[in-house]
Amino acid sequence: MSDNTIGIIGAGKLGMTLAQLARKAGYRVSIAGSGDPNRIQLTVEALAPGAVAMTSREVAIQRPIVVLALPLSKFRELPKDQLVGKLVIDATNYWWEVDGPRQDILPDNQTTSEAVQDFLVGARVVKTFSHMGYHHLYDEAKPRGTPGRKAIAVARNDQKDVETASRLVDDFGFDPVVIGSLEAGRMLEPGSKAFGANVDAKTLRRLVGL
Repeated sequence: MSDNTIGIIGAGKLGMTLAQLARKAGYRVSIAGSGDPNRIQLTVEALAPGAVAMTSREVAIQRPIVVLALPLSKFRELPKDQLVGKLVIDATNYWWEVDGPRQDILPDNQTTSEAVQDFLVGARVVKTFSHMGYHHLYDEAKPRGTPGRKAIAVARNDQKDVETASRLVDDFGFDPVVIGSLEAGRMLEPGSKAFGANVDAKTLRRLVGL
């Protein structure tokens, strides 16, 4: 990518794992937790050396690509005005134990990424890095061309954004599989055949019906 700089909002297990993969791939990384960046700085230095802890607002302002790795119920707390014009990688999922009743967050007929896109007016949301567990993301990342390399699905209907997100997936160690629009992202949510999938591209395509 021409600008190998990304921001991550969410400093839990998924956010830190993505920060580690990004640093291994040579990206400059900023990551934000839920409060004062000083609270996560030591953890960031230990797990993703070279990454920088910031506030969510700072990440949104300063980074052209922003990854969401926070609980779904928190997406309306994002600094939406600062994300206008940005490519937003949505890796969120709905979890009852964390988020409470789904109907309190979004309608049943709306996918999680569609809801995020509706809220982030002017941003460009791509759903990816959402269906594989953080532990598999960390363990399974492999160089391009490795036999049996695992795959990550990408959902978005804008070709340029799909290409950018797919390069990110590839750089992080996985084969990108484009599955369609944000609406198609429903095939990656909890309860779907592809959710939790730790498989190669051929198998992932079969799971999503391609």
